[in-house]
Amino acid sequence: MKKTEKILSAGIVLGAVAAAATYFLTGKRGEKSREKIAAWTLKVKGEVLAKMRKMKEINQEAYYELVDDIADRYERVEKISAEEIKRLRPELKNAWKHISKELKAK
Repeated sequence: MKKTEKILSAGIVLGAVAAAATYFLTGKRGEKSREKIAAWTLKVKGEVLAKMRKMKEINQEAYYELVDDIADRYERVEKISAEEIKRLRPELKNAWKHISKELKAK
């Protein structure tokens, strides 16, 4: 891969991560979320963002798989109720709409 392609790929991934962070934490939805968010929810979202940075290619299937893997692990390890995970998982997956728009704009 040429240097410019690597830089472009890194820029696209960084844009997607920024879009996800923006979706999770800003605007009306973010304001409501911040009021309701427990510490573990922020950990989950932060981990999703960190793992997205390491992904070479971001697409809906890979993103959904990432969200499911992280949510499943938190449900097992952190003793988070199934009801809380059931509420968080769709919120994380719905962020894909916003992320994909940012990816297309790049």
